[in-house]
Amino acid sequence: MRELLQNEDILEGLLAGIDQGVLLATVEGQILFANEALRHLMELPAGETPRSLNDVGGVNLKLAITRGLIERGFDDAVSRRQKGVVELERWLDLPSGRRCFRLRTGIVERERGGAVRLVLLRDVTEMARLREGAAGSAAQDFITRDPRMLEVLRQLRQAAPTEAYVLMQGESGTGKNVLARQLHRLSPRAAQPLVEVNCAAIPSELLESEFFGHVKGAFTGATGDRAGRFAAADRGTLFLDEVGEVPLNLQAKFLKAVQERSFEPVGSNRSQTVDVRIVSASNRNLKDAVEARQFRADLYYRLSVITLHIPPLRARKADIPLLIDHFLDRLYTRGYARAVLAPEALRLLLDYPWPGNVRELENALEHALICAVEGVIQTESLPQDIRDYHSQGALPAALHRSEDADSHLRGQILFALKRCDGNKAAAAKMLGIDRTTLWRRMRRLGLA
Repeated sequence: MRELLQNEDILEGLLAGIDQGVLLATVEGQILFANEALRHLMELPAGETPRSLNDVGGVNLKLAITRGLIERGFDDAVSRRQKGVVELERWLDLPSGRRCFRLRTGIVERERGGAVRLVLLRDVTEMARLREGAAGSAAQDFITRDPRMLEVLRQLRQAAPTEAYVLMQGESGTGKNVLARQLHRLSPRAAQPLVEVNCAAIPSELLESEFFGHVKGAFTGATGDRAGRFAAADRGTLFLDEVGEVPLNLQAKFLKAVQERSFEPVGSNRSQTVDVRIVSASNRNLKDAVEARQFRADLYYRLSVITLHIPPLRARKADIPLLIDHFLDRLYTRGYARAVLAPEALRLLLDYPWPGNVRELENALEHALICAVEGVIQTESLPQDIRDYHSQGALPAALHRSEDADSHLRGQILFALKRCDGNKAAAAKMLGIDRTTLWRRMRRLGLA
C-alpha cells in the first residue's frame, strides 16, 4: 500500500473525487503535489500547476499559513515550533473576490526524502459570512450606545474569527462573562464547548486538580481518574474569569498549558495535549499585578494578545436608560408585573455611581419591581443603598456653590468612604474622580 501511495498517478486518482483541496510541499515551500479540487478552489487557470506556496494562483499561501500559525502561538520567537496538525481559518483574495478557507496543515516526516508540509483546504465562505452577519445581532446581547463600549465590541468581533488569546479587564459586574460568550459564539469554535471557570471561587488547594485533572491515587480521595477543565474545553474555548486570583506557585503550570497546550494531570508524568483557545478576565489591573510581582509577566503577555478594557457603568451614563428598559422587559418575561418608573426614581438611578456596575443595576430593578407601589416604581421602591446615597447628599447637577453644595459634597464623600470601607482609592473610583482630587476635597471640607 505504501508503494502505491508513493505513485503520484495513483495518488491523483484516489484524490480526484475529493472536494477538499490537498497539497503537499517541501518545508521550504516547493509544491510537490496538488489535487484537482485545490486547483478549482484556488481558481487556477486550466493546465496551470502551482510550483510554490509563495504563489498559488497569485496567493501567497505560505504567508497566510505563517501568519495563522503565529496567531495560534506557533513559529514565533517566544513559543514552540509547530507539532501535529493545526487548523486555521484565513480570508484569501482570489480572482472572483475574497473567500474564506479552513486550512488544516502539519509537517509529515517521511522515511525517504525528508519532511513535507501537508495542507488541506475547504471553502467556508458562506459560514464565515453568516457568522459576520450574526455579529450585528449578537452585539445586542450587550446593550450600549457608549462610543467606548461600541469600540470594545468592534474589537471583539475583529478578534473572534482568529485564534488569538483575549484578556478582558474591567470592574466586577461590567459584563465580561457576556462578552466572553459572545466571542465564543462568533468564533470558528462556536460548535465546540465553552467552559467557564471562576478562578476566585475554587479553593487554592483544589485549583491544580480542577484545571488539569488527576489520576487515580494521586491524593487521598482520588478514587478514579478525573479530567480537568482544560481537557473539557478541548477544541473549544476556556474562559478563565478572575485569572488574577491564580496563585503564583501554580502560574508556571498555567503558562505551560496556555503556551504549549499540554500539561500533566496531578499524579501523572504523562503529558496530555489539548487544542484550547483561552479567554481570560480580571477585575484587577494585571499589568500592575505584574509590576508588584503578584502575577507572572510571561503568563500575562501570553494571555493578553488582545486586551479589551471594559468601562464601568458610571462612565457610560447614557446606557442606563437602555439597560433599565432591557432589564424591566426581561423581568416581565420571568413573571414579574409591568411597572413604570416615577421621574424622581429615574433621576436617582441616573445619578447613582453604580459601584457594582450592570449587575447591581439589574438587582436594583428586581428589588424595585417587588417593592413597586400600584405598578409604579417610586423612590421608596429603590434599594436602601441608592436612597442612602442621595439622602446623605449626592451632589445634584444643578447645584454648584454655597454651603449647600459643600454639604452635599461632604455627604457624597462620606457615603463613598463608608461603602468602600474607608479605602480612599476605591471611594475615588466610585465617585468618578482621581485619588488626588478626592484628597483635596476632603482636606477642604475638613474630612482629611
